[in-house]
Amino acid sequence: MPRTTAVECPGCPPLRALSFDILGLVKVIEARRKQGGVPKVVERWGDPDSSKCVLAASIDDRETNPVFSLSLPPLSPIPLCVCPTVRLFLLAVARKNGLVSLVPMTEKGYKDSCFFHSRSQFVEGLSPVSGELCFSISDTDAGTSPQDDPIIGLHLFKRNRSDSPSRSCTLLACMTKGKASLRTVEISKNGSASCATKEAWSVCSSGSICCSKVNGDESHSVFGGKGVELNMWDLEKTSKIWNARSPPKDSLGIFTPTWFTSVTFLSKDDHRKVVAGTNNHQVRLYDISAQGRPVLSVDFRETPIKAVAEDSDGYTIYCGSGSGDLSSIDIRTGKLLGCFIGKCSGSIRSISRHPEHSVIASCGLDSYVRFWDTKSRQLLSAVFLKQHLTNVIFDSKFSDEEIAPTATDEVQNEVHNEQQSEGEPEAADEEPPVKTKRKKASKEKSSGAKKLKHKKKKAKKVEASVEDDTLDYENE
Repeated sequence: MPRTTAVECPGCPPLRALSFDILGLVKVIEARRKQGGVPKVVERWGDPDSSKCVLAASIDDRETNPVFSLSLPPLSPIPLCVCPTVRLFLLAVARKNGLVSLVPMTEKGYKDSCFFHSRSQFVEGLSPVSGELCFSISDTDAGTSPQDDPIIGLHLFKRNRSDSPSRSCTLLACMTKGKASLRTVEISKNGSASCATKEAWSVCSSGSICCSKVNGDESHSVFGGKGVELNMWDLEKTSKIWNARSPPKDSLGIFTPTWFTSVTFLSKDDHRKVVAGTNNHQVRLYDISAQGRPVLSVDFRETPIKAVAEDSDGYTIYCGSGSGDLSSIDIRTGKLLGCFIGKCSGSIRSISRHPEHSVIASCGLDSYVRFWDTKSRQLLSAVFLKQHLTNVIFDSKFSDEEIAPTATDEVQNEVHNEQQSEGEPEAADEEPPVKTKRKKASKEKSSGAKKLKHKKKKAKKVEASVEDDTLDYENE
């Protein structure tokens, strides 16, 4: 199958998306009106490293009541007092090596990173080279490495919990072996940070967790996986409130093993209805107020369901399969509304719905981030990113308007210009190479003109001699 397909794409509305891949790279994709709606990669964060493969990501992009504000350290050596206080958006990224990175971002895309391990308890120090806050690893389970028990679920809370300081953020992390924890990261005024565990519990006694999801009001979370039935927890009390039951045997008496690959809530305002994708190509609807077994089950293609996402209407579900098929399902009736035009070349690993525009983004093992129109189910645009992708999320507060330069930008530009002027040699010591080139060019032109005149003279002499010969022959 060819890597690319020649299709006509109408372009995207103004948006910003962040993609994550198996080499730990975070790439920022933006589509603007002045560019014709064509999405392009505008930033790339990190260095390629397979041990930093991104397993999960979460963003806090709320517009009001930010978690905290910090004075961004400038790119050049300027005192921190010069930099104004700006509002930050937080991005949390969980990696294969057990590290969780917090990336503060501004409206202009500036970023900084602080790293901490999911089992850490204190700050180790501040790196003077990269400006990254490095948290030490404190493993409570002897002999357990991050590769043996990686982080499979991560959620960055968009609201401060009642017992959290104002300048802090709360994270929910879940490991593959079922250990879930609520952790608080406190940010001091001087830019240092510390991580503390608030609650820790186990969501399963056996099996492995493959998916987790937090509902819209961030009060409940659901977990599921291989050999683990769906179970829902109250995050305020850290207590289990519901556990799914295994479906009955089929007509042939065959029992299907439990294996959930993806899960989401049907509506952001209602935590009682959950939609899950399974390894045996089924999309199931659960209602915790009705029963433990699925209310509805829909078969889709013949490959495992790798990603599911809900629509804002409260009944449409988008699902992606391991063979690259993407479709929308009316979960009220189980009817397949239609497949999206243009099959992906690899397994789909993540689907994200834009909160404002009628656009969804999908990514997977074919290294493409594709943007689709939810109404017409047509491909709007695609971006090739070279590596296998694991996740894609939208920045809902992205603005297409030009942002005026701040005082920090002006100071940074002045210092940058001064550094350039100091590094450049004086104009008097330099030789003008352009004039030399022009002289050479003029010499070449004059020599060429002389040769051409010489050839013309020779041609005239030859013509004259031929005319003389003809006259002599006529006279004879």
